[in-house]
Amino acid sequence: MFASSLRRALVVKLRHHGDVLLAAPVLSSLREAAPQCEIDALVYAETAPMLAQHPALAQLHTIDRNWKRLGIVRQAQAEWRLLSALRARRYDLAIHLTDHPRGGWLTRLLGPHWSVAPERKGFHWKRSFSHLSPPPRAGRHTVEANLDSLRALGIEPRDKRVTLIPGAAAETKITAVLTGHGLAEHGFIHVHPTSRWLFKCWPAERVAALCDSFRARGWPVVLTAAPDPKEKALIEAVRHSATLPHLDLSGQLSLKELAASSLPQIIPAVPAAATAATAARSANA
Repeated sequence: MFASSLRRALVVKLRHHGDVLLAAPVLSSLREAAPQCEIDALVYAETAPMLAQHPALAQLHTIDRNWKRLGIVRQAQAEWRLLSALRARRYDLAIHLTDHPRGGWLTRLLGPHWSVAPERKGFHWKRSFSHLSPPPRAGRHTVEANLDSLRALGIEPRDKRVTLIPGAAAETKITAVLTGHGLAEHGFIHVHPTSRWLFKCWPAERVAALCDSFRARGWPVVLTAAPDPKEKALIEAVRHSATLPHLDLSGQLSLKELAASSLPQIIPAVPAAATAATAARSANA
């Protein structure tokens, strides 16, 4: 099996935060199939916290979308530094998890022995990769679609957990915040009702009603959101519609700190894993 001969592999996921997080099982499953392999990832800079400190990750490379604001020369310099760093790694395998056009020419420039990407139309795209996985289809979970890349290589994934590592600094910060509000030793309901795309969000009055129902049952409610003014405005509308008080931490926590706030228990200075599906936290869970 070729997995035993892998020395270095690059996993590329150029999408938004949730999409990058759902690529984590590819790292875990590849590490399980090829424990001797150093696994790197390439993502957009703002999504790096989704994979940073993942136990299967050797190096995390990033593309800053703000490079294009630096002017042609400085953008080209930044792109060249990234390409040089990637080429220096001499990858045996490249796994491109989307049909982003960058994947085709980047793979050709890196020249790995094996490479895989979702199937799409285009002669140059197909010629860029040694293997093609089935294109994503409606109704299929994104984790499974990502893992199809490994299946196309003959690797049957077994570890499908979506893992995010908050890290010691985030856990220490959350311990301090929760202690300050008297929540460190008790359970609470964490509600994050906002999204970058507000059309995905529930109306504020419905979120407020849900929070009130939790509060009426004796559960403290913690509201969070990104620092974006539109998201914070939605949180304010929720608080205005609610009939009971809820703790508002919107815009105050990083992505890692949000993950740490949803751990089953707080253990300062000890890294722990949190799954993306965790929405409620209890010290006795």
